[in-house]
Amino acid sequence: MQQNSYEKLNEIYVDLLFNYRTSRETIYKLWDEISLKLTESHRHYHHFGHLENLIQELEPIKAEFYDWNAVLLSVFYHDVIYHAIASDNEEQSAELAKKHLNEINCHQKTIDLVYEMIIATKSHQVSQKNDVNLFTDADLAILGAETEVYQNYAAAIRQEYSVFPDRIYIPGRKKVLLHFLKMERIFKTDYFFQKYEEKARINIENEFKSL
Repeated sequence: MQQNSYEKLNEIYVDLLFNYRTSRETIYKLWDEISLKLTESHRHYHHFGHLENLIQELEPIKAEFYDWNAVLLSVFYHDVIYHAIASDNEEQSAELAKKHLNEINCHQKTIDLVYEMIIATKSHQVSQKNDVNLFTDADLAILGAETEVYQNYAAAIRQEYSVFPDRIYIPGRKKVLLHFLKMERIFKTDYFFQKYEEKARINIENEFKSL
């Protein structure tokens, strides 16, 4: 990610936490933690570039959200813990977010919504809350990207799972792709469905056939 993109994300995070009258020292301590984790060497997709793309997807529909601060906090914390071999990344990320948001005296309703959004990225099931559905749809927007962008994403995911040989990775990846293809709708909201559904299915089918 380009330096100006990193600086933009840093600015968004700092401004966000100032809403809670958090000291500059605490804000930068929390930012340094996020920065350290998002730049871990095993991350090839789940890094700052993903956060930047997520914000780009969400900002045009900012007015649709009940709690925009919760959305931004979820962006920064939803992948803060990420290890390909772990099955509880979302739970660990949600717990860390809750811990820090309690420390800065964030409103409990916002904390609860952030926690719910992060956990929702594990299964991407339909929620009764529009904020959650829009957030998880945006998290999947890469599936509907242009062909070359999607191929780069798929290659990055393979790198993140490089600990597994093809004989293990390929059946697992096919299972994930088939799960999406069998869904009546990949994207839960009309906004993202109309924007990405058709292309996402093409991309997923092409990757499935290539494995």
